[in-house]
Amino acid sequence: MRTSEEYLERLRSMKPNVYMGGEVVQRDDPRILPGINVMSITFDMAKDPQNQELLTATSHYTGEKINRFCNVCHSVDDLLNKQKMIRTGTRLSGFCIQRCMGADTINALSVVTKDVDDAYGTEYYERFVEFVKNFQKNDLTGAAVQTDAKGDRDKRPHEQVDPDLYVRVISQNKDGIIVRGAKEDITMSAYCDELIVLPTRTLTPEEKPWAVAFAIPADWDKVYIVNHANAPREREYLKAPLNTHGSSDAMVIFDDTFIPWDRVFMCGEHDFAGRLALTFALSHRHSYCGCKPAVEDIIMGLIALTAEYYGVEKKSHIREKLAHLAGVAELVYAAGIAGAVESTISSSGTQVPGVIYCNVGRRLAGENTYDAWGMMADVAGGFPVTMPFEADYFDPKIGPLVNKYTMRNPNVSAENMHRLQRTLSDYLASSWAGVWQVADVHGGGSPVMETIAILGNYDFEERKKIIKRLAGIED
Repeated sequence: MRTSEEYLERLRSMKPNVYMGGEVVQRDDPRILPGINVMSITFDMAKDPQNQELLTATSHYTGEKINRFCNVCHSVDDLLNKQKMIRTGTRLSGFCIQRCMGADTINALSVVTKDVDDAYGTEYYERFVEFVKNFQKNDLTGAAVQTDAKGDRDKRPHEQVDPDLYVRVISQNKDGIIVRGAKEDITMSAYCDELIVLPTRTLTPEEKPWAVAFAIPADWDKVYIVNHANAPREREYLKAPLNTHGSSDAMVIFDDTFIPWDRVFMCGEHDFAGRLALTFALSHRHSYCGCKPAVEDIIMGLIALTAEYYGVEKKSHIREKLAHLAGVAELVYAAGIAGAVESTISSSGTQVPGVIYCNVGRRLAGENTYDAWGMMADVAGGFPVTMPFEADYFDPKIGPLVNKYTMRNPNVSAENMHRLQRTLSDYLASSWAGVWQVADVHGGGSPVMETIAILGNYDFEERKKIIKRLAGIED
């Protein structure tokens, strides 16, 4: 397994194809580095004796010890440990741990490539196994490259004025395929090893060119990563772990990009495109049942500590807020546990989490996003968004006065109160906070997508039968 230092060195050796602000930048650009710092947590945890057991697994393909973020789940325990790992990592990073996206793509591919092979006699699963062995051996990171540009949302891929608004195969030969199009909102693509591309929706027989899945190194020829980086505000004086973390999301453009056949995992099997898209979404929603409880943990911690520092921790409205958030966090986490316990085994041996539980958990988390942030804003008050700049606290003349009037509780130092207020400001009123509030709603699928999944899989007819029996109704 790699160290975080080896991961960073690998990024520095990659060809520059990341664009930001109208220029090509290196992958260790200062604006990208906060995201790299978050990814580094996943390597450091695997080396830390306290977390090593949780962060490592035994490969079901090679029998070797691997980072759990490279694992393909083959048991209920694998799913439970993945969920716990993500909650633990998210608590350390202060928000999304990000690397789960690559884990969820390889889990989805492990299922659907085998299904396609069983149906059509293709060789996708064999290719996938070779890919994932290398992925695990070298402790690689992967971005889930799924969301297409989509164009007119009321039209299908083959109905678009511009057919490139969904990534598609434009030609193929004995060596491989040529793809064109763009994927959007792709987290960590600027600092991953592999871009793992999946379909974004169900497709019809007319849409075979859009039924494509593949994986390539992130610095592959004729791939352009147009990046948007975000992070909490930098600190000049009050250095803190949170303010070294961040993330990047990008538009990933494939400009007539060649993909060799050994890297292609779907090509034209339109009837399995939706299954691959949904299997990834299901795995990712199970991961969200670890991630979102951790976000609630952070918000609860901010509310509880703020109330303590303000001297109102025993007030009923504070306790009510904390009880509500604890309920949401643990119900979402419990849904992930239930999804693991109620999982099924695919033909490839991969453990697939239960559809209903993962979707109700993710839906509950998404629906409560702004409630949670609103509760934090209510308790914090207005000062975190209007407070003096950091440097004013250290000005020789006005600094002592600013610190004096920032005090709330005589048992809490001015510096600690300042640190808390500054952190509240990061979570409530920074551009980074805005990004992550929206991400909490839409990441892994908006609540409406979970609603569709629930309605498509829940047995309401059985519920009707219950009432007919109770009411004595006979058809």
